[in-house]
Amino acid sequence: MTALHSSAPLEPGAEVDLVVTGIAHGGVGVARHEGRVVFVADAIPGERVRALVTDAKKKSFARATAVEVLDASADRREHIWAEASISRAPEDRAGGAEFGHISLERQRSLKAEVLADAMSRFGGVEFATEGDDDLASALAEIVEPPPSFIDEETDEPEADTGLGYRTRVRLHVDPETGAVGPYAARSRRVIPVESLPLATEGVNQIAPLADLMPGVETVDLVDPSGDDPRMLLTLSGERQRSGASDPIHEWVEDRGFLVRAGGFWQVHRAAPAVLFTAVRDAVSDLIADGRFEPGAGNLDLYGGAGLLAAAVAEAAGTGVKIATVESDAAATEDAAENLSSLVGALAHTARVDRHLADLLKASAPVRDRLRRGTVVLDPPRSGAGNGVTAQLVELSPMNIVYVACDPVSLARDTRSLRDAGYELTGLRAFDIFPHTHHFESLAVFQRA
Repeated sequence: MTALHSSAPLEPGAEVDLVVTGIAHGGVGVARHEGRVVFVADAIPGERVRALVTDAKKKSFARATAVEVLDASADRREHIWAEASISRAPEDRAGGAEFGHISLERQRSLKAEVLADAMSRFGGVEFATEGDDDLASALAEIVEPPPSFIDEETDEPEADTGLGYRTRVRLHVDPETGAVGPYAARSRRVIPVESLPLATEGVNQIAPLADLMPGVETVDLVDPSGDDPRMLLTLSGERQRSGASDPIHEWVEDRGFLVRAGGFWQVHRAAPAVLFTAVRDAVSDLIADGRFEPGAGNLDLYGGAGLLAAAVAEAAGTGVKIATVESDAAATEDAAENLSSLVGALAHTARVDRHLADLLKASAPVRDRLRRGTVVLDPPRSGAGNGVTAQLVELSPMNIVYVACDPVSLARDTRSLRDAGYELTGLRAFDIFPHTHHFESLAVFQRA
């Protein structure tokens, strides 16, 4: 590696000293070198670091990874995962815990900044500040940690470490050596590790970290709350994971859910209950305001196994009419089972855009019920997008309760909905992915 003088251009393999001034979506710091933006991994805003340039193809920005901290933030901590530490070469750092060197409180503040920036730049939403507090400080309060784990011996909340929460972990296998581990950050290079600090004890007990597994591509580890941990393997050249269709059981407080072992379920042990409660409370508020009709055409889009539809029923009663829409047939079968006690619940296997297209062709009475209804949606990371958002606007439901795992996607869809006359009346965020840059948000929109 060669040192980079301040007057030299950024180029891969060079090192440069940078002052990190902000945080960007994706968990990387923001710095500038002679006017050019540099996104810096493994750094904290306020720090001065020496960084290795890894990508400089774009004229407008470059990418780099911190290799030495010259002036450390007070929020810097020893990384929770030794194999991801800044002491290792960037190509040897395990990926998946990109905030693991930052105090939990600062992590949540940074996530609040990202949400505020996304909603401002892409959603056109500005948040009022209080007193002399800046926007990040005012908004940080909405990034809420999940409930603390309860110590089974003392029945008291455990210390908030942000560790031991992941019930689902995917590992990869080096095709040449058979070694098992996570990918390196922003790479497909398998990194052998000795432990998985974000994973539950059950996942760690079955993780084949010391094994060689030639002929295997991926190893999925699943630790359901209602069943024993299990391992799902994808063999080289195969598309299906062994055991992916096996039914498992999850508990959300005192409610049981049937889910496929390879199906979608939130990875934080407490996350399903957090989001269930958040949606239930949002619907309860709509009911209190006289804005929710249990007998209207209520929809749960991207409904999965029916978790959020069940939350709507918790608020509105078992007589609520609600239809879940999910493209995965196995998940739809699970949703039908999980919602079988609701006489007004239906589970449809369909792509959301195609189902909405059919609804837009429905008779006038059906369209009227849909217009009086509430839509709950939990789209993939890419968001609902312009197509589905436009269909929702045309469908014109009274309320939209939007659960999002990507702040930029949420912000873009927010702008589309606001431009069409919907008002953003509520926004919450939940730090259900500690030590990573990810978080979930819940936004409520009401038709004017």
